[in-house]
Amino acid sequence: MNSLFKRRLLIFAALQLFIISMSFVFYHGISLISYINISFYLSSILLLLGLLLYTISSGFFDVFSKSFNLVFSRGQGKRKFHEVPSLSELITMDQKPLFFYGLTIGFFMIIALIVFYF
Repeated sequence: MNSLFKRRLLIFAALQLFIISMSFVFYHGISLISYINISFYLSSILLLLGLLLYTISSGFFDVFSKSFNLVFSRGQGKRKFHEVPSLSELITMDQKPLFFYGLTIGFFMIIALIVFYF
């Protein structure tokens, strides 16, 4: 097996164990409803974080961050607008793993919903 596949499978298994452990913490047991609820929350958090990182890396907030940085550091020295680093240069985290794990957990949640309703 590929080492990347093993790592992804290990992280996915750890996330499933996290869902089960959170089910015991919040619902005092494991059931299909508790699995669906917690996996919905986890997948939505991962997908929203991935979308936020994608938006930041696309450069959407660069002008805002440069402007705020320039305004709040006004008394510390004379800087030009092009000298201020943009937010997309500062945050370089890859959003693809967040999308992958969020979508796979969401897929398993949809399978659990289908099992629950039929």
